[in-house]
Amino acid sequence: MILREDACDPQDPGPRQRRWTLVATSLGFAVVQLDVSVVNVAIKPIGVSLGGGVSALQWVVSAYTLAFAALILSAGALADRIGAKRVFIGGFVGFTCASAACGLAPSVSVLIAARAVQGVGAALLVPSSLTLLNHTHTTAVERARAIGLWAAGASAALSAGPLIGGVLIATLGWRAIFFINAPIGLAGILLTSRWAAETPRSPERGLDTIGQLTAIVCLTAVAASTIEGGTHGFADPAVLAGYAVALLAGVAFIAAERRRAQPMLPLGLFRSGTFRCATAIGLLVNIAFYGLIFVLSLFFQRGQDLSPLQTGLAFAPMTAAVMAANVLAGRVATRLGAWWVIRIGAALMGAGACALLTIDAGQSYLEMAVQLAGIGFGLGLVVPIMTSTLLGSVDRARSGIAAGTLNTARQTGSVIGVALYGSLIAHGQLVEGLRLALLISAGLALAVTALTLGIARNGEGRT
Repeated sequence: MILREDACDPQDPGPRQRRWTLVATSLGFAVVQLDVSVVNVAIKPIGVSLGGGVSALQWVVSAYTLAFAALILSAGALADRIGAKRVFIGGFVGFTCASAACGLAPSVSVLIAARAVQGVGAALLVPSSLTLLNHTHTTAVERARAIGLWAAGASAALSAGPLIGGVLIATLGWRAIFFINAPIGLAGILLTSRWAAETPRSPERGLDTIGQLTAIVCLTAVAASTIEGGTHGFADPAVLAGYAVALLAGVAFIAAERRRAQPMLPLGLFRSGTFRCATAIGLLVNIAFYGLIFVLSLFFQRGQDLSPLQTGLAFAPMTAAVMAANVLAGRVATRLGAWWVIRIGAALMGAGACALLTIDAGQSYLEMAVQLAGIGFGLGLVVPIMTSTLLGSVDRARSGIAAGTLNTARQTGSVIGVALYGSLIAHGQLVEGLRLALLISAGLALAVTALTLGIARNGEGRT
């Protein structure tokens, strides 16, 4: 009997099986990251088409990242429990159907709901895609190469999102940014069904229901209170009550995680100063960067009357800078050390934000391009080094939960950034709100530097 090279063998995957599993999982991670950023350039046409003020547009962006952030850790546990292939395909089906619902949405409320379902699909896709790669690529060298390609494709999709969105909106309309997910989803489902082998199940891996519910309540209350604070004022009783609910839910979440034998977030990981620092950096840089992307998108389209395509092109220098820095970061870290690279990246982000503080509606784009590129290059230096440093601070057996924790922190940062920065411009103070957002981002960059210096003083700065 002749064995086919492309036979799907979970014990000994052949090269074609490894290759196509990598393609399928990379499609899943890339489309998830694309939908984090692609919507920003569609803010104005969505508002014109469906109505709604700044707060509604904030929810269009945040509903996705909120669901993604809240569910990603539980999704990883579910993949372990019932099999990563099953969860990955289910995530792709849900994400694709929700994308179609977004494209067909007759109102902004339906669009927000569909975006939340998209976020659920995204949470199912990311950890299960990494688990499939880990099981398909059996040697350390193969696994490192595969994960590098998987992450690079997602980084490119995330960075290129505004430009891709601008092109699609200019040629096909804003609904196309959601319909484009359909062929990607179909390809991912077919490739996974054909080539990926199911991973071993761990029925004993429990789901942390109480932890999950309290996490959802906490994140939703923070986002809702911050968004509504921009509309009604942060002293409004309902806004203050929302923050109180968030605080109580956060305390309940920590208490639940301490008691559980298999928590969704093992608090013991935070005993490592390096892990704490890297996780906090992930939260802070996403607040600073994605909050700015949201406000800058509105500034370009409402303040300077640029089209979605022109807005996408306006972000092109930042996109190119992020990708270039991603490539260079590892080499620079080898020479200078990881924490120094993060400090340099944070300094570039802060300097770029400060250099834009005199921005006004009549300012020439050429006067902003270098600063935008500096912010992007700084982020591009920080993210890969922050990620590798965090993963290097934990045992390999816990790398999945560590990566999930960092993803949760980063997506939570995106939710907070869009909610907070959007609230600064909710009353039509676009330029003044943007300047304040830039000042906050510069402060957050300074906080990142302070975190790394604190780690160095504790003897963990030589990573």
